[in-house]
Formats: sequence, C-alpha cells, structure tokens
Amino acid sequence: MMKRLSLIALLAVLPLVSAEEPAAPKPPEGFTALFNGKDTTGWKTTGNEKVWGAEKGVIYVEKGGGGYLMTEAEYGDFEFTADYKLSKGANSGIALRAPMKGDPAYVGMEIQLIDDEGWPGKLAEWQHTGSIYNVVSAKKQANKPIGEWNTIKITCKGPKVTVILNGETLVDANLDEFKDKVDIMKKHPGLANTKGHLGFQSYNTRVEFKNVFLKGL
Repeated sequence: MMKRLSLIALLAVLPLVSAEEPAAPKPPEGFTALFNGKDTTGWKTTGNEKVWGAEKGVIYVEKGGGGYLMTEAEYGDFEFTADYKLSKGANSGIALRAPMKGDPAYVGMEIQLIDDEGWPGKLAEWQHTGSIYNVVSAKKQANKPIGEWNTIKITCKGPKVTVILNGETLVDANLDEFKDKVDIMKKHPGLANTKGHLGFQSYNTRVEFKNVFLKGL
C-alpha cells in the first residue's frame, strides 16, 4: 500500500513540473539578461501596452500602436545583443540612449529593423536594417529570410557606435563627426546623449525578440 501511495504522489507532482515556466535565458559571461523569459518585468511601454507580450522565452509585439517597449533602467556605454525575428513586411527598431518621452529616432537613436526585401515601397539607404535611422546608412543588407532568427550586436562606447548583424558589420560610426553639422544635430539632438533607455519599436506587424543581453562598458 505504501509503494502504491508513493507512486500516486509522484504522478500528482509530474504535471506541475512540466507546466513550469521555461528557465530564464542564460547570458554570456559578463552580460546581464534584460528579459527574464516570461514577462516584461523591468520594461515600460510608451504606447498601447496590449500589443506587447511575453511568453516561452520571447518578447513580442503584435502590431502598431504600442510605441516603444523601453527598459526602466538607463544605460550609457554598453555592448547589447539580441535575437529578433520579423514577419513579412515588418518594420521595427531598437532605441538607444533615449528618454521615455519623444521619438527615440530623434531624441535618442534608433537602429532600424525592417523587411528589406519585402517592404512594399522604396527604402532610402538609411532606412535599411542596421542603419542609425536617418543618420548613418548600413553598409550592406544582412537580414536572414523572413521567419528565421537574426542576431544583432550593438556597441556604444562614447561617440562610437557599431552594429553587427549575423556576423556582418553594418555600421561603424563616430558620432563626433556630426557635432558641427547643425542641420543634423537640430533634427537629432539625441546623438549627443551619453545615456538613456533601450527599447523595441511597435510599428506594424509582429516582431519577436529573445536572448536580450547587455554588458556595461
């Protein structure tokens, strides 16, 4: 009777174990996970929060109207890495050193993410994936086919900004080069920011993010 009861107790526990949330993603050495793999703790939306969600190790945005999903913490010099997956025709971006209010592409910086091949209109050079939006054009296109995961690595150290996508260097810029360009600085005062929030953009269709890690420099 005792063995039978022990077996019943074990079977009762098994479903609870299988229903547990996935473990938080393990960051590379020296990095910190900005996303816990299950919810948006540590993040804050600037638009309709209902279009954002998190499940099974993925942060996602379903459609436009969600503004940006921004980290509550601010960061200055850092190395940031994340995986992202676009749906067909998707447009998004990664905000850097941005305040909570205003358009991060101008009051901070935005690294563009877009379906380069499937976008219905003609893109300017600075609108392609990896570009510092409206400021520095990506050197090439390196997105994987729609539906596949891409890995982006962004390094900000002082005025120097580097963007590497799937192992290809798309941007290697020195923002000090724009200090004396009045027209650019007037439109993009965020280029002078030394710190700010990081975030993901809601623009039109579904985009997913995972393995979101950061290392301070």
